[in-house]
Amino acid sequence: MSSTNDYGPGVATSSELVTSEVLPGQLSDIVRQSLPKHVAIIMDGNGRWAQNKSMPRVVGHKAGVKAVRRIVSAASQLGIASLTLFAFSSENWRRPDKEVNLLMELFFSVLQREIKRLDKNQVKLNIIGDISRFSARLQAQIAQAQDKTKDNTGLVLNVAANYGGRWDIMQAAQKLAEKVESGEISSSQMTEEALNQHLCMQNQSEVDLMIRTGGDYRISNFILWQAAYAELVFTETLWPDFDENAFHHALATFASRQRRFGLTGSQIEEIRAL
Repeated sequence: MSSTNDYGPGVATSSELVTSEVLPGQLSDIVRQSLPKHVAIIMDGNGRWAQNKSMPRVVGHKAGVKAVRRIVSAASQLGIASLTLFAFSSENWRRPDKEVNLLMELFFSVLQREIKRLDKNQVKLNIIGDISRFSARLQAQIAQAQDKTKDNTGLVLNVAANYGGRWDIMQAAQKLAEKVESGEISSSQMTEEALNQHLCMQNQSEVDLMIRTGGDYRISNFILWQAAYAELVFTETLWPDFDENAFHHALATFASRQRRFGLTGSQIEEIRAL
């Protein structure tokens, strides 16, 4: 594998992100200073990519793994704090059994193969979702991979597997309800902050930018709570074709937007001027 896919040198720096085709040149400094802390990606289009080439869908999923390597490398090199990838939703169990089984085997083999590279480059792996439905073999591999990288200080790579945003909110609410029932907390202490502390990724910043590849315009029950104020970028590019340039373009789009969080544009400009 080339060095550009090794989570190391060879990836463009943030100062190289914007060309005149993306944003006016004077905004390049803004892009440098406005990179999101947390990026989430709905990796859609693997199956269609393979079908367009008259290949089995599993070939598209394997090609998608290469795209994951590219984007993990780019995010790590740029100093982005967290990258969350939607690998397998709780709804994906509805797919044909053969495809689901192949995806599970691919997940297992990728964990085995990639963990040394992730660890070498200080990437911390965090699997989010209800993994209890996975085989004991896969659960053990997940535990091993997370344990090996738990002390790493670089990019936090969250991989959502058997994950759904509604499930995440519900499991957090149930944990809070149990605390109320046991008398550990009162019902008045069931606040947004308390719920947030029981969600997946509770110790990470909220999602700043959510990207969806593959041409659909929906978020498909992905990190509903954590992405409440995220900027959304949709692209027609199928996931296996999503490369560093496409990622940089999404980052430039993010930098060009004014995030108001309920304030007016004038208020934001006043804050920036301070």
